[in-house]
Amino acid sequence: MLCRSIRGLILGLALISVANADLTEGLKQGDIKLTSVGPLAFGPDGVLFVSDPLAAKIYAVDTADRSGDADKASYDLKNLGGQIAAALGTTPRGVRVIDVVVNPASGNVFMSVMRGSGPESAAVLLRVNPAGDLAIVELTGVKHSHAQLPNAPANREVQRRGRKSNRRTQSITDLAFVDGRVIVAGLSNEEFASNLRSIPFPFQQVDKGTSVEIYHGAHGAFETRSPVRTFAAYKIAGASYLLAGYTCTPLVKFPIADLKPGSKVKGTTIAELGNRNRPLDMVVYSDKGKDYILIANNARGIMKVTTENIDKIAGITKRVGGGGTAGLKYETIKSLKGVTQLDRLNESMALVLVQGEDGQENLQSVALP
Repeated sequence: MLCRSIRGLILGLALISVANADLTEGLKQGDIKLTSVGPLAFGPDGVLFVSDPLAAKIYAVDTADRSGDADKASYDLKNLGGQIAAALGTTPRGVRVIDVVVNPASGNVFMSVMRGSGPESAAVLLRVNPAGDLAIVELTGVKHSHAQLPNAPANREVQRRGRKSNRRTQSITDLAFVDGRVIVAGLSNEEFASNLRSIPFPFQQVDKGTSVEIYHGAHGAFETRSPVRTFAAYKIAGASYLLAGYTCTPLVKFPIADLKPGSKVKGTTIAELGNRNRPLDMVVYSDKGKDYILIANNARGIMKVTTENIDKIAGITKRVGGGGTAGLKYETIKSLKGVTQLDRLNESMALVLVQGEDGQENLQSVALP
């Protein structure tokens, strides 16, 4: 469910907005009962935003995890899936890692995990440090607050193309803390189902969000019902934008200032990255004075996308057929294979969860390419 916290940019914006403020103020002690767990994101002060898509809720949790140094953190943990399974009293097949994020205040890693499936499944938060110490994050008597999404899809299974599906599970597909707000991507129950929300924090009343429309080059059509799968915040010509990745695989930019309650916004498709593919995670970083977007995908590996001329590039409005690409240029990082989760660790390193050829999941820090 990352982007998630984009280390340098998002934390920098957040610190400007909440200078000298403690985000844990106003959080109240109590218990959190997750019905599911999805994408995660960090804000300052060790506040972790935890999504519960089935409940259509987002929790702000004081992790009290403020000791450590992300600049010095390094990870090389083998068979993480096996370790998680052992901690939860099950087998690796009974564990599904949903999201992995780094706490910039400590360098520790937090994971959203589902144990089991069906009615007996359980949602769990885990924390691991560079030494490999794995622990369950207790959600009893923890300082927190929550936001309830008012117009999530109905929580019911329906038959679609011969398969059962529940659109409520896509009520929250990604989130991030940007300039004092929690940005949330997902589906709503509106006619234009694809939705972006900009929720002020501390949480108050949550509006219906913004309905979004995009041109999907691979499909040759405008679409309003496909959710953003992952996104990152980025400044273009001094203005704050979201760079949003969709299945099959348009890359679209949205001005954050346009995310107004009840409005409809048409994004600008700045790249088509190839069909039959789903973006998993996205981060933005700088290298030798140039900015890049690093995108993990389920079928096309890790893409390093240049942002050159991102402010000038014309939006894609014609079909891009045959699995072709258009718009912003990219290269595939062949040394990074099997990446299922991606986040920024610090200015020069990324954190990746890698599925090895032996089926084991390994948590590693790697140099940003």
